[in-house]
Amino acid sequence: MLANFASIDSLFYLAGLIAVIASLKVVTGNNTVHALLYLVVSLLAVAVCFYLMGAPFAAGLEVIVYAGAILVLFVFAVLMFGLGADETANAPQNKTVANMIGAMLLAFALLIEIVIIINNGDLQQNLQANVIDSKAVGIMLYGPYLLAVEIASFLLLAGLLAGYHYAKPDVTRGPL
Repeated sequence: MLANFASIDSLFYLAGLIAVIASLKVVTGNNTVHALLYLVVSLLAVAVCFYLMGAPFAAGLEVIVYAGAILVLFVFAVLMFGLGADETANAPQNKTVANMIGAMLLAFALLIEIVIIINNGDLQQNLQANVIDSKAVGIMLYGPYLLAVEIASFLLLAGLLAGYHYAKPDVTRGPL
């Protein structure tokens, strides 16, 4: 049926198209929660692209680190900064499920694509996976790239602290 017409190239381009559309909706959206939903879809589509390029370890890291941990950090930032009060004044008043249908359709298309990939044995044989064990990743991250990893972590921490500092209300003069 549908799996017979699917090739690695067409599935890769479909996942790339889903990632681009979801990323555009993240940037152009005016609701933070909906933007986070589209960001999850975008990151999962990028993970599918990694898998189809023969890098299942990178796909797994994309799902665990970015779609898992980083998105949780974003949700905590949204909750901590209290962006809900600003959004209720400026957001459209349409509170129906139609606001999330786009993210649901993209996620459903991605789910169908993943099911096709899993169920197609010929496609699995054509994928040339580069097996990278966790020891090699650890040696690279904590060997020659140790300084870059630590600088990136300090930049993320500094950005979070600066965002909290600028978003918190001033007790002496009232809210910003």
